[in-house]
Amino acid sequence: MATTDTTRILTLNSKKVTLSNQSKLYWPKEKITKGQLIDYYLSVSAFILPYLKDRPLSLHRFPNGINGPSFYQKDLDLTQTPGWIKSVPLIADSTGKNVDYLVCNNEATLAYMVNLGCIEVNPWLSRLKTLDTPDFIVLDLDPENIDFKYVVETALHIKALLDNFNITSFCKTSGSTGLHIYIPTGTAKISYDSSRLFAGYIAQQVNEELPGTTSVVRAKAARNKKVYIDFLQNSRGQTVAAPYSVRPKPGATVSMPLLWKEVTPQLRISDFDIFNSLKRLNENGGVWEDIRSVKNDLRKAVREIEQLVKA
Repeated sequence: MATTDTTRILTLNSKKVTLSNQSKLYWPKEKITKGQLIDYYLSVSAFILPYLKDRPLSLHRFPNGINGPSFYQKDLDLTQTPGWIKSVPLIADSTGKNVDYLVCNNEATLAYMVNLGCIEVNPWLSRLKTLDTPDFIVLDLDPENIDFKYVVETALHIKALLDNFNITSFCKTSGSTGLHIYIPTGTAKISYDSSRLFAGYIAQQVNEELPGTTSVVRAKAARNKKVYIDFLQNSRGQTVAAPYSVRPKPGATVSMPLLWKEVTPQLRISDFDIFNSLKRLNENGGVWEDIRSVKNDLRKAVREIEQLVKA
């Protein structure tokens, strides 16, 4: 490894990766540097890479840290990208033109991507070979001026409803303000439209159970002092912060997979950050290790919901 005060050159996967401006403060208040961010991602690479492998990524870049301007980049400039970086051209629905998405399958690419200022990592819910059939259905619980205990209450109601359909679900902190609930589709090749129908039904049912504290309406005014149950992320090309992703929030918080028994009113987003997350992983392992082997019968559940919606 070659290094200066501001530059490192690492050899990862037989590739030399130049990491620039390593002493730049990305979290000025906490004095957390770009180099520390990269160190975190490399330390948890074995845990995060399975959730990135063979998925197009949207790059949310913060080149001057969390207090500076940020932007989303989907289309790589291949003339400025190392030849060993994997990308995939996909036609954008909005323009009809090819977009060259980054694909991160190894540590070298992970380090390269974070060096671009990607504090958070945002993969698609589907993979390259099955782009139209997501691996997960996601419900994003986003509180708007309401105590976090109501986010927990909403999550537990969702779990109970899914349990009634014999559907196994998983929960993680968003790393920002709320919780993400993941529902593996297993071997079911269901479309994004079907997955969104399923997620929307679950959201509506829980909203009916908890009308005073939840909302399924996207408009900010309609969800003030409520937990917004967002099911619209279940669309082709939409992304969700990956498990173990850092978020551009105070304290360098991390989106942490949880056991359901940890989803209690005592839970806090600030419980997990780039400094304590590796200790948790070393002690407990990846608590979602069986998520890819879950065989939820989503086809049956979707059929049941379609019948309920028609009734």
